[in-house]
Amino acid sequence: MSDEIEIRGGGAVAVDTHTLRAAASRFLTARAELDALRDRLGSLQLMLLVERDVAWQAAGSASVLSARLADTMAEADAIAHDLRVAATVYEIVELDAQRTAAALAGDDAALARIDARRDDLMRLHPDAVGQARLFEFERAIMWPSELVRETTQFGYDLGGLFDDLLGEGLGKTFEFAPGVVAGAALGTLTIAGAAITGAGGTGRVPHDGRLTGAMPGVAIARVSSGATSAPAGLAAAAARVPTGDARVRVEVYTMPDGSRQFATYIAGMRDASVAGGRDPWDSESNVQLYTREKSASYAATLQALEAAGAKPGDTVHVFGHSQGAMIGSHIALESGYDTRTLVTFGSPVEADVGSGTLSVGIRHSDDAVAALAGGGHAAPVGAPGSFVVERVVDEEAGMSSHGISAYADTAAKVDASTDPRVDALRDTFAELATAVEVDVVEYSAERTG
Repeated sequence: MSDEIEIRGGGAVAVDTHTLRAAASRFLTARAELDALRDRLGSLQLMLLVERDVAWQAAGSASVLSARLADTMAEADAIAHDLRVAATVYEIVELDAQRTAAALAGDDAALARIDARRDDLMRLHPDAVGQARLFEFERAIMWPSELVRETTQFGYDLGGLFDDLLGEGLGKTFEFAPGVVAGAALGTLTIAGAAITGAGGTGRVPHDGRLTGAMPGVAIARVSSGATSAPAGLAAAAARVPTGDARVRVEVYTMPDGSRQFATYIAGMRDASVAGGRDPWDSESNVQLYTREKSASYAATLQALEAAGAKPGDTVHVFGHSQGAMIGSHIALESGYDTRTLVTFGSPVEADVGSGTLSVGIRHSDDAVAALAGGGHAAPVGAPGSFVVERVVDEEAGMSSHGISAYADTAAKVDASTDPRVDALRDTFAELATAVEVDVVEYSAERTG
């Protein structure tokens, strides 16, 4: 397993363009200071040359120093230029994503503002547009690179096993060894699937994305209830995602002012059945939610919140794994609750939630389910302070990267991080910790139709 996590503000660009431009300005300031020093050194050189009979060595040293200062100034100019071009490239990528969103929303004022800024940037750096297009193309191709690597390795190992079972002579019969063929085939299929997913955009739910169809029939039953306390951090929240008989856990927080807030934890798929069996958390619900259709598991989650006392407009914090993450995403988009927090573990989708929802996406780069999100939105989503965490879990190829236990391990690494982008989520947990009372109830569910 890898201990390294990448935390970014979301979207295609993990770079702060303001910081790049500020760094460029500092290099130019240093260049100006070096220029002033070189001017003073020039005067000293003239004095030394006048007295070269007694100061020849000093005059030579001053000349060498002046040449080195000139080289350093040229390097400072080049670095400042490169930083400014990089900032422009990244900003154009961000503006392109914002322009797409504005066009879809029919926001003509935003389109005019974005186009004006893009025009200004292109006048300053004409080559930046081509570099931005190349960056976007590379992201579209390279975002599933870890998954491609692991599936290729898996195919190679599988082909080698097949060769061993049938005898070592099989590899000599064909021009290429079975492992090479199988690895190339699985890797190519993964690239093709990723390209289709990314281009189709099914995994990127827009801000106005809504589930369609009638609400399926479902019945919930209370599994357990009691008192608890607020989770101390992201790992503790991940540990509360149901793994037993329960499918939905709801916590009711009574705050010091008498108001109430709710936290819900939603399980991932439990049944691989595609025929719509008794358990709503099955493959049928997966397909329905991914294609933006109401599922029995979505209906059960809404029933659980209502049974726990949540009413439209109430504050809700949502934590969901896999199928539960898709359910939570649509709760944030369309349920009528004031969804302050949306934390997803291994979600097949990324929802463009509004500016009132703190969005935290935990993804594993080698998780095929998380890859269905197509790399997520090109622009950041959610309220200020939202972020995305990525990590490679199984570097030797395997299927463990999607389990909630692997995501809980990643969550613990986020908790241990000193990255300031995690502060907004820490503030949420700190606020919940002030509750004077926390009641918890867990629900199971069954289809009734």
